[in-house]
Amino acid sequence: MENVGIRGASGLLDAVVATPREAGLRPAVILIHEILGLNEDMRAKAQRFADMGYVALAPDLYSTRGPMPLCVVRTVRGLGDGAGPVFDDLEACRAWLAGRPGVDPGRIGVAGFCLGGGIALLFAIRAPVGAAAVFYGSVPKDQRDMEGVCPVLGGFGGRDKVFGKGGERLAGHLQGSGVPGDVVTYPAAGHSYMSDHRGVAAKLSSWGPMRVGYNQDAAEDSWRRIEAFFGEHLGTGPRPAAD
Repeated sequence: MENVGIRGASGLLDAVVATPREAGLRPAVILIHEILGLNEDMRAKAQRFADMGYVALAPDLYSTRGPMPLCVVRTVRGLGDGAGPVFDDLEACRAWLAGRPGVDPGRIGVAGFCLGGGIALLFAIRAPVGAAAVFYGSVPKDQRDMEGVCPVLGGFGGRDKVFGKGGERLAGHLQGSGVPGDVVTYPAAGHSYMSDHRGVAAKLSSWGPMRVGYNQDAAEDSWRRIEAFFGEHLGTGPRPAAD
């Protein structure tokens, strides 16, 4: 895994990039972190995407926005309706990936978790990406606000009283728009079910309305679905040679 810097709209973004072992022109994925930022959990997710055959870029959207928790506030305020500095930073990341040797610029996707799930969905509406995976993030209330979105995979926790209903809404929007989608709400899971966070804060969060906590069954099924969905819409291997 490599540490890199990407010049974004807000300054020089810290990021990590994980690459597949095999050579060739590969598809790529931008990973958008949870509210906790670019931590070891997100690095592990980047490596897992690389192991599936993708060049995985995970930027730290907080790295140009000051110390925690100020950077969180600045990031959330910058979301708006899908336009603003955060999305300009993500577009810089997409352009960086598209120009990186070993990346097929026509096969770039995005995946986001928690805060990053909502950001990934909004980015997938405005950016030229081929597939999006959005997990337990916010979903626009109006189907018209998702016009132009690429194929979307979604995962939500049924025990999450804040974002859990987003799965039903997202599935309805995709079906109503005729956009390919795969959305599952896991009844036994809560928020952030794909991240095995430890410590006192994680324990306290598990008792809150979002029922934050790792759920192995839901997490592994989500990874299986990611591999199938991204494989269908982005591919996993090198780009075939031209005839």
